[in-house]
Amino acid sequence: MQSCESSGDSADDPLSRGLRRRGQPRVVVIGAGLAGLAAARALLEQGFTDVTVLEASSHIGGRVQSVRLDTTFELGATWIHGSHGNPIYQLAEANGLLEETTDGERSVGRISLYSKNGVACYLTNRGCRIPKDVVEEFSDLYNEVYNMTQEFFRHGKPVNAESQNSVGVFTREKVRNRIRDDPDDTEATKRLKLAMIQQYLKVESCESSSHSIDEVSLSAFGEWTEIPGAHHIIPSGFMRVVELLAEGIPPHVIQLGKPVRCIHWDQASAHPRGPEIEPRGEGDHNHDTGEGGQSGENPQQGRWDEDEPWPVVVECEDCEVIPADHVIVTVSLGVLKRQYTSFFRPCLPTEKVAAIHRLGIGTTDKIFLEFEEPFWGPECNSLQFVWEDEAESCTLTYPPELWYRKICGFDVLYPPERYGHVLSGWICGEEALVMERCDDEAVAEICTEMLRQFTGNPNIPKPRRILRSAWGSNPYFRGSYSYTQVGSSGADVEKLAKPLPYTESSKTAPMQVLFSGEATHRKYYSTTHGALLSGQREAARLIEMYRDLFQQGP
Repeated sequence: MQSCESSGDSADDPLSRGLRRRGQPRVVVIGAGLAGLAAARALLEQGFTDVTVLEASSHIGGRVQSVRLDTTFELGATWIHGSHGNPIYQLAEANGLLEETTDGERSVGRISLYSKNGVACYLTNRGCRIPKDVVEEFSDLYNEVYNMTQEFFRHGKPVNAESQNSVGVFTREKVRNRIRDDPDDTEATKRLKLAMIQQYLKVESCESSSHSIDEVSLSAFGEWTEIPGAHHIIPSGFMRVVELLAEGIPPHVIQLGKPVRCIHWDQASAHPRGPEIEPRGEGDHNHDTGEGGQSGENPQQGRWDEDEPWPVVVECEDCEVIPADHVIVTVSLGVLKRQYTSFFRPCLPTEKVAAIHRLGIGTTDKIFLEFEEPFWGPECNSLQFVWEDEAESCTLTYPPELWYRKICGFDVLYPPERYGHVLSGWICGEEALVMERCDDEAVAEICTEMLRQFTGNPNIPKPRRILRSAWGSNPYFRGSYSYTQVGSSGADVEKLAKPLPYTESSKTAPMQVLFSGEATHRKYYSTTHGALLSGQREAARLIEMYRDLFQQGP
């Protein structure tokens, strides 16, 4: 990022001209998730007064969605992953919101993160529980190979052609060969372990939010960085973090139910007299007109000047048009993939479009099932589903009528005193989209049949209540979170995050459109802390740009 060094003889640069004409720079933030709220709050704290947040949905939070019923269920972000230097952790801890769920310095792997207690029960489709020693042996082997996947990026190891640069292909073949070559296991034990590979890879697919872990880049996989420290949940709901962020933002700054149709950027050079759209009325944008509002001259007066057009114009779905100096775009990668051709005028640079195509985003959904009484033992913290007929399978894709095979298992929500008797199932990919199209009754029936089949207990009743997410079909998200797809790398994340227009100097051609959100953080993509930090990063670009060009207010 180039800093803007202002001096007495620089009054004719674009920033000085804009401020001389307009006073405060106007910043529009698109999206009121963690990235958007973090950006807006940082700008306001540094003296920016003309800031507006446009949120398409009826509520703030983005992919944080805490549903409060008898207790709080998280349909979106659930855990604070790591504590050492994690800004989400720091915010939650300072406000007494936390409950620790693991005690390791790294992820505890493929067991429930809802509880530090208990064991994962691995069950087969024949209704048998896999012996604990077999599970432990397989888990040790799998984790050993999984750790190898980190080394290609971190140590610059070359990727061989057989792996197809795929985390899933590499892991499946390595683990499969080690199992087959083990002289101590019986053929029956080998078959069980081979079947377990697919279950573990389904979990990995859910965690990466890919359709299949086979689609995740092996050469880029190790760049994602895990923050050390325990995992935590927020019993009162992850939305409390969102609310704490929003507390620093005046209510009139955030406009809900305000989807954006198009961002018209580079207006001064592309359209000397502005875009072919009508400006909306003045005086009703981003300033509190009620008690406590600013007195004196309305900052909106004379802001739309066709002879000196605004650099950016935001066109909303309700036909309102908002001119701005800068726009911070925080929409998901899924929305960008679906709408980038119509969402930006002029079109995005080829380099950025290519990054949008190469990077991946998929759907990971949760299925909560509430029962009158538990049918699982008190020591069980999760039920993991192993299909024995998948021992030789090389795919994690199923026909639509078999979508339920992608459910990797159910976690037990803990403690029961808070949640009641609730299981949380996980499903991802195209199969999750099929699930989203089914009604609650059908999903509850299929999940109940699966639980009966895998536990061998035909008397398990249907759940009294079902609650599930639908991130893939939500038009404002089109997926859960991002990953580095085969063919992509961290460099694509940087290209996605690069402000427009591309220039060597933010002073000669000031940044107009900035990009934030979890998909734009090279080390922490897919996380809530990555989203928050990306919002602060883009705010910092603007704060630095205007450092010497206006005085911060009291």
